[in-house]
Amino acid sequence: MSGTRRRQVGNEERRGRLARRQLRAVGTCEEVADALVALHATDPATVFLTVAARLREPGDGVGALEEALYGETGSLVRMLAMRRTMFVVGRAAAPGVYAAAGRQIAAKERKGLLAFLAEGGGWDEAWLEDVEARVRAALDAHGETSGAGLSKLVPELREQVLVAAGKPYEARQNVASRIIRTMAAEGRIERRRPAGSWTSSQFRWANAEPLPDVPVAEARAGVVKAWLGAYGPGTAADLKWWTGWSLTEVRKALAAVGAEEVLLDGDAVGHVLPGDAGPSADAPPPAATLLPALDPTPMGWQERDWFLPREHRASLFDRSGNVGPTVWWGGEVIGGWAHRADGTVAWRLLADRGARAADAVEAAAERLTAFLAGGGVTVTPRFRTPLERELSA
Repeated sequence: MSGTRRRQVGNEERRGRLARRQLRAVGTCEEVADALVALHATDPATVFLTVAARLREPGDGVGALEEALYGETGSLVRMLAMRRTMFVVGRAAAPGVYAAAGRQIAAKERKGLLAFLAEGGGWDEAWLEDVEARVRAALDAHGETSGAGLSKLVPELREQVLVAAGKPYEARQNVASRIIRTMAAEGRIERRRPAGSWTSSQFRWANAEPLPDVPVAEARAGVVKAWLGAYGPGTAADLKWWTGWSLTEVRKALAAVGAEEVLLDGDAVGHVLPGDAGPSADAPPPAATLLPALDPTPMGWQERDWFLPREHRASLFDRSGNVGPTVWWGGEVIGGWAHRADGTVAWRLLADRGARAADAVEAAAERLTAFLAGGGVTVTPRFRTPLERELSA
């Protein structure tokens, strides 16, 4: 964009874009997934709370999302993708996401698995291929099956490897989880309805249909196009962090989609889709939204100061950079929340936005309390943060 004046997109406008594109109420689970590109799924509860926070009728969200994930013609699928993180994506988008990010991760998983088996038990690639064939045959014969069930049907999955040999914490580990995880990463099997409630991670497994092949460059351009549509403007560093790619790979994908440059507050260069650099529509009236831990919106950028003040990070993030439950007013984070053992949702504001905002947050917390009570679950994030721990006590 040399010689062309970049338009300034300030923090206020960015917050307005965020609220309009990512926090608006929609009608279906699929619309939520499309609006956010990919739903963080490391913690199963996150997916359901992410969707419920954005549905016009959240009371129907659990059943609708379970049908989208586990129904015969499920429209959403779990997969290991960007940053070796579990996501839920639209089934139509899955081939591109896999080619752009998942395939490379799956290759690393297989390489690590082969080393793990060779060092721990002397098993080679031929042995692994035979076990994998037995797993697929068992799923063909018995249908959806838990990991424990597969271990009964395929005895080789019960083999054990000694890990951390000679260390005080040495232990024997079944090979089942590593083999099943690698097969899932490669798209050969997929997670199905878990045992227990929607917060459970005890998934059943089923054979998966092979994903259509997509050229890597085309797939990466598609992922970047979707990200810019949802999260733009963002910097190349934001995209590098979110995708887990190299900066060179990010720049090639930005060039492929014809991304335009804008100037962000602080003089950083941001990128938007072609034609998206102009003034945005007016921001919607601010509304209170309670987002779960690891929600895609606060995890969408590496640089978050424009919507989440740096002084609040110690309260809202764990030491590994995982965000906890957050309270939003419009396009900015103003506090955090937690689900208590008595079923209530407790919250605390870290920024004062007036009585109207506080009243709206209280009403949103009451709605979330009712939603969680209807599901009969208590939600404790997998990665706990200081404010969440304090509020849940």
